[in-house]
Amino acid sequence: MKHFIAFFLLLQGLSTLGCTYSGEPQKPNATIPYPQQDMVWNFESSPFWFDEFDYQGLPDSSKWSYDIGGNGWGNNELQYYTDDKKNVVVSDGILSINAIKEEHEGKNYTSTRLVSKFKGDLLYGRVEVRAKVPAGRGTWPAIWMLPTDWEYGGWPSSGEIDIMEHVGYDINKIHISTHSEAHCWRIGTGRTSTKVIENATTEFHLYRIDWTPYAIKGYIDDVHIFTSINEGTGYKSWPFDKRFHLILNVAIGGDWGGQQGVDDAIFPVSMEVDYVRFFKLISK
Repeated sequence: MKHFIAFFLLLQGLSTLGCTYSGEPQKPNATIPYPQQDMVWNFESSPFWFDEFDYQGLPDSSKWSYDIGGNGWGNNELQYYTDDKKNVVVSDGILSINAIKEEHEGKNYTSTRLVSKFKGDLLYGRVEVRAKVPAGRGTWPAIWMLPTDWEYGGWPSSGEIDIMEHVGYDINKIHISTHSEAHCWRIGTGRTSTKVIENATTEFHLYRIDWTPYAIKGYIDDVHIFTSINEGTGYKSWPFDKRFHLILNVAIGGDWGGQQGVDDAIFPVSMEVDYVRFFKLISK
């Protein structure tokens, strides 16, 4: 999602991704690429990292942090992200990320961008998020992952995994994608699959990826709809051999979400999350 986020944050030296960054990340020493094989990988049956949201109040601080700010996030987004309880709260077993129409720090909307960085990081495995997305023109909710360490350089060199994206003007169409230096939407080589889920904004659905050394496969309600294969040509096509962290957010407007404007009559709107679970890959 937010395709230029990493690039802008790194150049500005911002600390909003959960740590203080100093200096441009360096590309690693070249390694000899090799083709991968599908080993018919399996995953542990019990999650090793999870949040069932079976408590009340703000999200568990041992598992989640926040990206704070209103700098547009590389996509000309219109919201200011906060850690305020009005924008993010756990109640009755559900996490709600609430986008609100209000003036704050020079922006006309507030929302939350919740991140598991340094508290829930993953290299290979299964990620499951059961969620319901908001309706309304101008909304741009996402369940996605960014690299924790940016070892291959700024976006898109270190990669991005989009488990679920939805834009409100194109209701119920769910997108699953990966981005890398060689496979990127801005050079016409992006890897994306879409599926219309008729009740995506009114009912919960299970969004999942199975991430192995061979491929990242995306599923909705356990139906396989997306595959991004490791070609064995190196990090430019496959930077997905480093740890990533999860992001849950609702953006407003922006280069994609705002293509048909924002309907101010919809607010407040919420993305609701029933649970998040990470499962370890069983080694072959």
